[in-house]
Amino acid sequence: MSADTAMRTTAVPGRPPGRWQRANKATLAMLGVGVALFLGFGIAAPNFLTFTNLANLATQVAITLIVAVAMTFVITTGQIDLSVGSILAFTATCTAEMLQAGWDSSLVIVVALLAGLFWGAVNGWLSAYQKIPPFIVTLATMSVVRGLAQLWTKGFSVPIDARLFVAKIGDASFLGLSALAWIALATVAVGAVLLSKLPFGSYVNGIGSQEESVRRAGVNTARIKMITLMLTGVAAGIAGLLTAARLGSGSANSGQGFELTVIAAVVLGGTNLFGGRGTVLGTVIGALITGVIANGLNLLGVSPFLTPIVTGLVLLAAIWLNLRGRAMADLFAHLTGRS
Repeated sequence: MSADTAMRTTAVPGRPPGRWQRANKATLAMLGVGVALFLGFGIAAPNFLTFTNLANLATQVAITLIVAVAMTFVITTGQIDLSVGSILAFTATCTAEMLQAGWDSSLVIVVALLAGLFWGAVNGWLSAYQKIPPFIVTLATMSVVRGLAQLWTKGFSVPIDARLFVAKIGDASFLGLSALAWIALATVAVGAVLLSKLPFGSYVNGIGSQEESVRRAGVNTARIKMITLMLTGVAAGIAGLLTAARLGSGSANSGQGFELTVIAAVVLGGTNLFGGRGTVLGTVIGALITGVIANGLNLLGVSPFLTPIVTGLVLLAAIWLNLRGRAMADLFAHLTGRS
């Protein structure tokens, strides 16, 4: 019996759950919140539901969504990655510096992705194999990586020639949607298949809920956990490259607070902050909620300083509902003898 088969047969004992039990209730709740926000802003701001604004919203959400999909895997395993904003800034400055030095765009893209992969591997090796809590590891690399970017650029933004291929990615569009939006959609598709259709996704969910059982089934849990952090590193590298392309410059100050936005999107979508349950579809919903709040408040002329306050309150409410929902479900299971 393979490790994947063993895990699948032991992780969910008893009779198959019903359709409602299979559904992620937190994700469904956030879907309702998202629909309510769309309707509310659609009524309050007449131009909110126009195709132009929705396409703009897709572009605004794209970079967050790319990293949030990867973060879904990390959080599902019970880990966290606080360094993605700094890795974004590092790869953005690398991109701009290399282009300014005359490097070919194709080579710059490869190096940017490898830079993200490198920092993800550092995080993964230290946390998975050296047993340092990922919160501590990524908190440290968050400071180190951004510090290196600031040291490299002396705190100045590095401009990118608009005629270069990388710069054109930021302005490219197809069927009315930006290249950034299409890249984000492709990332979502790959992430959804990886999490729900392939053995790797089963291992990720299993590690978050019953790591010792997964390990005893023959799975190298340390390697899986390291790979998930490498995924966020690569995703942050892509995000840094696209940020530089969109803004036309690379700055060591890019991505300030970005990690919090990404984590908020993942948790809002219903992924369990303590591991064991992840949903890419929910992450899409969570990213859209954070984007809709910012976009809608901007259209209404509300102070941009209010946006993080509203987003933070929504995140707190989502976590509270998540925890209350789990407690009520456990109580119901106990009373009905299903525990």
